[in-house]
Amino acid sequence: MAYKTIIGLEIHTELMTKTKMFCGCTNAFGGEANTHCCPVCIGLPGTLPVLNKQGVEFGIKAGIAFNCDIATKTKMDRKNYFYPDLVKGFQISQDDIPLCDGGYVEIELEEGTKKVHLRRIHIEEDTGKSTHTEDGDTLLDYNRSGVPLIEIVTEPEMNTPEEARLFLEKLRATLKYIEVSDCKMEEGSLRCDVNINVVDTETGAKTKISELKNLNSFRAAVKAMEYEEKRHIALLKEGKNTIKETRRWDEVKNETISMRQKGEVSDYRYFPESDIATIEIEEEWIEEIRRSLPELPHDKKERFMKEYDLPEYDAGVLTQSKEVSLFFEETIKHCNDSKLVSNWIMGDVLRRLKDEELEIEDLKFGPKDLSDLISLVKEGKINNNTGKKVLKEMFDTGKNPETIVKEQGLIQISDEGELKEIIEKILSENEQSIIDYKNGKDRALGFIVGQTMKATKGKANPQIVNKMVVDMINER
Repeated sequence: MAYKTIIGLEIHTELMTKTKMFCGCTNAFGGEANTHCCPVCIGLPGTLPVLNKQGVEFGIKAGIAFNCDIATKTKMDRKNYFYPDLVKGFQISQDDIPLCDGGYVEIELEEGTKKVHLRRIHIEEDTGKSTHTEDGDTLLDYNRSGVPLIEIVTEPEMNTPEEARLFLEKLRATLKYIEVSDCKMEEGSLRCDVNINVVDTETGAKTKISELKNLNSFRAAVKAMEYEEKRHIALLKEGKNTIKETRRWDEVKNETISMRQKGEVSDYRYFPESDIATIEIEEEWIEEIRRSLPELPHDKKERFMKEYDLPEYDAGVLTQSKEVSLFFEETIKHCNDSKLVSNWIMGDVLRRLKDEELEIEDLKFGPKDLSDLISLVKEGKINNNTGKKVLKEMFDTGKNPETIVKEQGLIQISDEGELKEIIEKILSENEQSIIDYKNGKDRALGFIVGQTMKATKGKANPQIVNKMVVDMINER
């Protein structure tokens, strides 16, 4: 039997406007509960919403970045449903005329580029936030109520959790590049819902769609999709089917749990928001926004390959994040060796950031400091292994590499006179290793070099040591 997984995504992204979508309250994360509120965003009777122009502008920015058609005439609608954190009993959103229509995002797979099409991008307001206590109570915070959102809806064109992950990473990188959202999933500014089902390609049997919610990281989203994929396949094998439902991901149990049956679109009883006039958008404004967009990830990747002569893989990694790409280019200004800088950033720097779940802007040192470290290694003042130790100290303390090297006495020993004395002593203590090397056992050479590095506490120049050991053995 052969099975095909079908995945579609709905991504809610909070916009970095100064104020909320329909009132003048600050659009800032956190704060004491229920202090970023006014009569409009908590839905008091008699209040009227006023549309945030910057929210519309950011929605258009996203639409252009993702190759959408931008509506020149659109409207807001009321989406009716009951939920404790939805104070008005309805959400101001968009139904039949979204701000952005169509569009696509390209992802890179081993077999080539795949274009994942978008169905729409529309603007709306966020709801409040419920916090469930250990005592079984629910506390409501309306600071988030009315925060501007865009909802990005894909076509169901992804066929593996890995494709969905690549899509989400490309989407997040682009949104951060154009500076419409900080995309901090831990703060709820980017939230992802997954629609997934499986089809038996031989019989045509298909499971009903499961919607997955409460996915607070890309890692959780992938694990939830992998779990659901297996669950749906198992049901098809047993001749059973799913029900159309909403499920949540349980991080502790590593499984999805049913929350409720999923409603139909008609259950929302959409109708036009009569308190907000029709939105008319001039083509000139759209073009002005288009011209204001910064260099996007794909374009930057192409430029890095040409301008810095980087392999495609390196350029792809360095441009996944706007902040990483800026850090790379700033480092290059001080150390004109693009491949060497790329290796250090892609290797030790990004690895450490990933291990500690940090962003590059959280570093305690700057591009000039990394450049100074690379120069110390390149000029032979410290060896590569010492460089890695210095970088670790830079992560921990933020000190300049030259300061660390000076304080810890790490300058590489390249003086042949000093090294000759050390090597001579090691050779005299390891006559058998000399015999072994002359008999063709190359490991013996490595042993002598290793003993020399140990004796100098790793400070000897390994290239010079290697050559001197060979020459001194051959002279015997």
